[in-house]
Parts: sequence; C-alpha cells; structure tokens
Amino acid sequence: MSVNITSTDSELMQRVCSNDSKALEALYNRYSPLLYTLIKKIVTEDEVAKDVLSDVFVIIWRKIDLFDFNSNDAYCWLVSITRNKAIDTIRRRNSSEMEPYSDEYENNHIIPNLSSKIDPLELETANNIKDEVVSSLNKLTNAQQFVISLAYFEGLTQKEIAERLNIPVTTVKSKIKIALGNLRNSLIMGEV
Repeated sequence: MSVNITSTDSELMQRVCSNDSKALEALYNRYSPLLYTLIKKIVTEDEVAKDVLSDVFVIIWRKIDLFDFNSNDAYCWLVSITRNKAIDTIRRRNSSEMEPYSDEYENNHIIPNLSSKIDPLELETANNIKDEVVSSLNKLTNAQQFVISLAYFEGLTQKEIAERLNIPVTTVKSKIKIALGNLRNSLIMGEV
C-alpha cells in the first residue's frame, strides 16, 4: 500500500499498526526534524542523539498497539515518547542504580499515558503556534523558565529541583504552578 504524503498522522499510525513500514518511514520523514531537535535539547552529543531518535522509531514500531486511537493524538504521543526516551538515556548514562530496561519498564516509563482531557494536536498546528509558545515562555521570569526547563528537559522531580536549587519543595511547586498558569493564560489570551 502506498503512503500519500498528505496522509494524516492518524492514517499513518493506523498503517503502522498494520505493519506498514512505508507509513513508519513517512512518520519518520514528517517528525524526525522536530523530534531530533527535542532530543538535542536533552542529549547534547550528536551520536547519542541519533541513537535515541533511532530507538524512538523502533519503539513506535514495536509499541504502536499502545497508542490510543480514540485520542488520535499522534503528535503528543510521539513527542512524549521522545522526551521520555532521551531523559531515560541521560539518566542511565549518569546512574548505575536504574531499574533494568525491559518491556515492562518501557511500557511504564517511556510510553506515555496521555490524558483524554487534552485536545489532539497535529504537527501543522504545533508548527503554526510555535512562535506564540516561545513568546509566552519568554514572558515567564528567569526562575520560572529555569524550573520548567529542569522539569521538562531534564525530567527532574519537584524534590530533585528543590535539592539542586537548595530551595524548599513548596517553593518549586509554587514556581511551577505559577509558571504553567502564566503560560496557559498567555496562550489562551493571545497575549504574545
């Protein structure tokens, strides 16, 4: 079955689910620039980043049955797998005390469990609002940007952020809550 470049993410995911390698190739062509950029924000070494990107698409191929076709949110699913895999790779390189990597580990820690309350996002829409998101992020205070970065790009828990910054966990929780609220309000109000 040929894959049309205008196929939706949902159509491509359905075809990947039917073991259509051309659909996976089309997803790769569509998403690899975005996913590689995300990986490079977490993993700085080029070769490791390329390995993570390759691993992500192997995971997609093997775990497509865990994608929630009811939500049809391929964008968030792919971005979340990528973020989780990149952070896991860094943690494994920096710690010998990690749980062994297994199918069960991957299902619980790499594959996202997305909320059904979020609206699906398409790559085109994400690209269209990228500048607004960046502008909204830039409106946050430096401290708010930093804690968001630690949480998202380094995958630190609130407790780990508090320890790193030598501040109370309640302060971290407050900064994250306020930052996310400000970010949300800025995006909703279109104040970019």
